[in-house]
Amino acid sequence: MTKTIITVDDSSSIRQMIRFTLTSEGYKVLEAVDGVDALEKLTMNQVDMVLTDLNMPNMDGIEFIKNLRAQQNFKFVPIVFITTESQQEKKTEGREAGATGWIVKPFKPEHLLSVIKKLIG
Repeated sequence: MTKTIITVDDSSSIRQMIRFTLTSEGYKVLEAVDGVDALEKLTMNQVDMVLTDLNMPNMDGIEFIKNLRAQQNFKFVPIVFITTESQQEKKTEGREAGATGWIVKPFKPEHLLSVIKKLIG
C-alpha cells in the first residue's frame, strides 16, 4: 500500500523538491501552503506522515501541530519539521507541541528519505 505524506510549506520550490524526492521513492504526496490550508486538506485525506515548515503565514508550524494533535485520528501520525530554525528552544517548543522530529534546511534528499523510512517505512 502506498504511503501518503503531506508537505506543508509556503515555499513552492521546497514543496516541489520534496514532492520530487518522495514520488520518486513511491510515496503519494499532498501539498499545502500553510497550516490553515493543511488542516483543510486533512479533513478530507488521511496521511501516514506530515512534513511541515515552522515559519509560515496565516498559521505557523507550531500552531498547526497543536491543532492537528487535538484531532483523534492524527494523535500518532509522525510530524517532522523541515525548517531553517535550529535553536534548541524552538526544537523544544516543537516537541512540546507534538513534533516527532526536526530537519534543518537546507537538507540532502537522502537524509529526508532516511528519516521517513525510519518513521513509516
